[in-house]
Amino acid sequence: MVRIAVVPGDGIGREVIPVAEAVLASLHPDWDFFDVEVGYARWQRTKTACTDDDISALKSADAILFGAVTTPPDPCYDSVILRIRQELDLYANLRPVKGEGFDIMVVRENSEGLYSGIEWRERDRACTVRVVSVAGSTRIGRYASRLAAARGVPLTIGNKANVLKSDILFREICSAEASRAGVSYEARYIDALALDILMHPDRYHVIVTTNIFGDILSDVAGYLVGGLGMLPSANIGDQLALFEPVHGSAPDIAGQGIANPIAAVRSAAMLLDHLGYAGEAERIEEAIQSLLHSGIKTPDLGGEATTEEFGAALLLALGF
Repeated sequence: MVRIAVVPGDGIGREVIPVAEAVLASLHPDWDFFDVEVGYARWQRTKTACTDDDISALKSADAILFGAVTTPPDPCYDSVILRIRQELDLYANLRPVKGEGFDIMVVRENSEGLYSGIEWRERDRACTVRVVSVAGSTRIGRYASRLAAARGVPLTIGNKANVLKSDILFREICSAEASRAGVSYEARYIDALALDILMHPDRYHVIVTTNIFGDILSDVAGYLVGGLGMLPSANIGDQLALFEPVHGSAPDIAGQGIANPIAAVRSAAMLLDHLGYAGEAERIEEAIQSLLHSGIKTPDLGGEATTEEFGAALLLALGF
């Protein structure tokens, strides 16, 4: 039996993840869905956001559907999603951005960079170590190169090697992996790339970059498709995989029933594709497009549908 860990998290995660779970459960009523509570709301109650037992539960799943978690500005609070990514070794963060005339996959290194977790406070400054290792760069460069080869497209290497010596290493390794995979490639400075992806999205196909650059670049690209409420992502390791919307917990709109569940549902579609159900993933995307074309949209897209209303309409469009 396929086991899916469901982590609603905080804020609007608790509103959009039930919609995505309902889609998966309708398609696969025989699957075992089990909840794992982690995040800020739990920390507020118990002073524990994520335990070793929670990590063990996540590791027992065939895949993880993850909502959004709040990370407060509290020195005693450690990021839950960073811990999960690191302990489950989910080193490849895949963020697709698709629209009319373009199909971009941002492949973000997910385990080190400025999100290495090596940080400390001093009297007059705060320090974060940016880690770019040979091993980390090699495996993300290899993953992205193989993805580009499978799609028959060139690879773009997003970097800031004109300023950061660590990015010289990253660029060299990714270039070597692309050559090894027989993929044509170009290296682009990340600031110029962030502008050009908005002006000429059709020029780009698979982009590989470091952790924080990939985080920012994929959010920037969200402008092309209507915002962060539309963007899914996958966190892939050699053994485990976690799927989550790109958006955060959005506490400013939490509890109002207006959050857009499309990113969460698309994340569920990526989960299905990962498990070998590509046809069902395509079916979900077709249903989403049919609703948008018919004018059924949440307020962020100019519509009036609530989160639950969009979810109910989506299940009807899928035949449930």
